[in-house]
Amino acid sequence: QAKLVESGGGSVQAGGSLRLSCTHSGTQYMAWVRQAPGKKQEGVAAIDADGTTNYADSVKGRFTISQDNAKNILYLQMNDLKPEDTAMYYCAADQDPIPWAVLAATGGGYNYWGQGTQVTVSS
Repeated sequence: QAKLVESGGGSVQAGGSLRLSCTHSGTQYMAWVRQAPGKKQEGVAAIDADGTTNYADSVKGRFTISQDNAKNILYLQMNDLKPEDTAMYYCAADQDPIPWAVLAATGGGYNYWGQGTQVTVSS
């Protein structure tokens, strides 16, 4: 069973940046998902074993997902943060490819999840 541990969350002002990290055990299909209070889970970004990435429209051009395969760390670089980015951010992983359409539609589909790291953006 994959163990995922997120870090890097915090409080920033609008326009600021944060980089989230997720240490994992080497799974190849990974994603970042967020959930704001009172809202359903939202797929933010995903990366496949071949490096293919996908992003929610709301974060395109501002967020970048990447992998350090040597260290087994997944990253989410978040720039130009907005108050609407405020949420708990979760790292998700699976041993099989999960279609972006599934993550985009449901905010789920992955078998393994971390505990989450809080991101708060103030205006």
